[in-house]
Amino acid sequence: MSLTAWIILGGALATYLSRIGGHLVLSRFERIHPRVEAGLNAVPAAVLTTLVAPAATTGGPAEWAALVVAGLVALRGGLSAMFIAGAVVLILLRNTL
Repeated sequence: MSLTAWIILGGALATYLSRIGGHLVLSRFERIHPRVEAGLNAVPAAVLTTLVAPAATTGGPAEWAALVVAGLVALRGGLSAMFIAGAVVLILLRNTL
C-alpha cells in the first residue's frame, strides 16, 4: 500500500477516534453542565473564525467581497445560504479579477 493511502487511513482513524471519544465521554454523564454545553456550542463559531481570519487579513478584493456578501446573507439566511453565497462570490470574482 502506498504512503498516501496510509496517511489517508491514519487521518480517517484519528478523526473517527476523536469523534467517538467525545461521544463516549459525554454519554457517561446524565446531565451536561450548562457551562460545558455553552462551550460546546461555541466550537463551530471558533472553527469558522479560524478558517475565515486568514482570508480576512491577507486576502484581496475577491476574499473581502465574499466575506461582506456572506455576512449580509447571514443576517437573513441560514448557515448553508451564507456558505453558498460566499463561495459563489469568491469563485466568480477569483475567475474574473
